[in-house]
Amino acid sequence: MRATLGVGDFLSLPQSDETETFMFESISGSLQKVFEKFSGRKRLTAENIKEGLREIRTALLEADVNFKVAKDLIKKVSAKAEGEELIQSVTPGQMIVKIFQDELTELMGPEGVGISFAPAPPTIIALAGLQGSGKTTTCAKLANLMKKKGRNPLLVAADIQRPAAVEQLKVLGQQLDVPVYHEDGLSPPLICANAVSFARAKGRDIVILDTAGRLHIDEPLMQELAEITRVTKPHEIILVCDAMTGQDAVNSAKEFNDRLELSGLILTKLDGDSRGGAAISIKAVTGKPIKFVGMGEKVNEFEEFHPDRMASRVLGMGDVVSLVEQAREVIDEETAEEQAKKLFRAEFTFEDFLFQLQGIRKMGPLKGLLEKLPGGMGGQFADAGVDESGLGKVEAIIHSMTLEERLRPDLFNMSRKRRIARGAGVTVPDVNDLIKQFGQMQQMMKKMGSGMMGKMAKAVMPGMKGMARHKEETLGQLSAAGKLKNISKNAKKRKDKRKKERKRRKQSRSRK
Repeated sequence: MRATLGVGDFLSLPQSDETETFMFESISGSLQKVFEKFSGRKRLTAENIKEGLREIRTALLEADVNFKVAKDLIKKVSAKAEGEELIQSVTPGQMIVKIFQDELTELMGPEGVGISFAPAPPTIIALAGLQGSGKTTTCAKLANLMKKKGRNPLLVAADIQRPAAVEQLKVLGQQLDVPVYHEDGLSPPLICANAVSFARAKGRDIVILDTAGRLHIDEPLMQELAEITRVTKPHEIILVCDAMTGQDAVNSAKEFNDRLELSGLILTKLDGDSRGGAAISIKAVTGKPIKFVGMGEKVNEFEEFHPDRMASRVLGMGDVVSLVEQAREVIDEETAEEQAKKLFRAEFTFEDFLFQLQGIRKMGPLKGLLEKLPGGMGGQFADAGVDESGLGKVEAIIHSMTLEERLRPDLFNMSRKRRIARGAGVTVPDVNDLIKQFGQMQQMMKKMGSGMMGKMAKAVMPGMKGMARHKEETLGQLSAAGKLKNISKNAKKRKDKRKKERKRRKQSRSRK
């Protein structure tokens, strides 16, 4: 049985052989099991609180959360839970979840730290990190984010230790239309100092220094970094940490903080971290705030860190607010509203679907979008084997249609289907499956729009005035990819059947 999103399943062509790993999947699953036990209680007592929190502590430790951090967190939750009176209509399970979420948010806080801009530009930001932490790519991501905020960044290629690091930053800068400063034959401190002077002369208000990656005990490079900070006097010294390394990221951050006065942290590769212990522990251990997080390899997969949203993800409650913000960057509000209305009126065409499909793909990896949905949907779709490459194949099928065919699916005959299949590199049964399931999705959305689901959609999230409508539009965007099931699954069955038939015939001929 496949998981559902909105009205159905996400299309997956072809189905992946490997199960995707979603951030915090392990810890979210463990915590939800513990909270379910609380939900069966009539009231909170010292005994059942102690029993449940023991299991929560185990789940935190298994997720690679620092031992002291886990111990302190459980102690705070326990103290609040024992003194908390149950509110009418709120179950013990809900109360524990609320207390745990509040404490987790405070642990990873404060909220909205961001960049402290200099009163007189340029604002100088030095990025440091271990080798392989994704520091150079993070420099480009930060420049891209600053550019979106109306700033004029300058990237500085001061990493002359790693082969091709300078060239990598130049390529990224060219993609973003952001200048990259570098001088051959000079030391990194001198390159950085000259870059700051260049930025002042050219009116660049943000200078991002890409320093050399180093090992834990690389004393010469640590001294080089100290010299760079001395000559440039950066307003921000941010450490880039690889969240995939778990506790090692926390330990390296502590060592860097002992040598330098860090102003904050950036966690990278959170899209591949199934445990998430570093995200929970690192601020508590170092005392430095997490400013940004990297959610993928692309330059736009970079977000400001919000502890309350991250706490929601840890608890398996998703992060619809961030999802909405991503959607609003790539989807026009008026167009999205009209598309949502057409969807519920069953006037949704293949042309509309192509528009929404392209919008979804602009928002980033499908895995990252699913991971932000509430109720553990991301993990459920991981178990179902969702593969983002399937969306590209569906897009190819629709591109092979004429505009008239996209607007009028009733025109499809066998000749047209053969032409579409050849153009998209798929089989006619694949095209048939897509057309059939698109029709089923239209009918289901029409029923939802006229029934209770349509009324409920207008009343979701009453506490988020002004956000509910955008959330509805975003889920509508995702739901458009809904009922279209895995058409490659049927294709694979047909292929296997043909193989078996050929094998049977071959064996029959050999016996004769």
